[in-house]
Amino acid sequence: MTIAPVLVYRLVDPPTTPLLWIRWVESGYYKSYPTYLKHWVPLNKISPNLVRAVIAAEDQKFFQHSGFDWQAVKAAIKVNIETDKTVGASTISMQTARNVFLWQNRGWLRKSLEAWFTFLIENLWTKERILEVYLNVIEWGNGIFGCEQAALKYFKHSSKALSPVESALMASVLPSPRIWSVLDPQPHVSDRQSRILGLMSQK
Repeated sequence: MTIAPVLVYRLVDPPTTPLLWIRWVESGYYKSYPTYLKHWVPLNKISPNLVRAVIAAEDQKFFQHSGFDWQAVKAAIKVNIETDKTVGASTISMQTARNVFLWQNRGWLRKSLEAWFTFLIENLWTKERILEVYLNVIEWGNGIFGCEQAALKYFKHSSKALSPVESALMASVLPSPRIWSVLDPQPHVSDRQSRILGLMSQK
């Protein structure tokens, strides 16, 4: 049963996501809050700068792993045990599975389902399709979903025209897009942007 939507979304763009509806409810059912994805763009219409920036920021081994970065998982477990910090190890594939098919929490049921859907999309979609869906569904601020809406909101032009600096700034807020700001970057966001630009220049 769970395979069916994965097969459908291999070819059909998801019209909405669970998170869109969750945010709509959290907004108090605000009528202008989006409940569907308005600005879907194919991967070949998205700036390669943004693709490189997001991979540098979120999942540098995206094209090498099969959905799970086990080295990152081991490192995260070690940090979580040895310090008070909570470090995640979600790959782009895992984030895509969570955003398209599931809800946002840290419960074991959700994590198990996330692993299953990650396995499915890695085996039934291409890496390029995973990237395209990811860039079009992820949250980029309050009421802002997908790279096209974010680019239009923050830079007044399409995602295809994003420069390396703009792309790195957009990628730098992804861990906390409703707290970290593209329009008024906090110092740690600017530092993260600089690191991402450095990684992009190495590719």
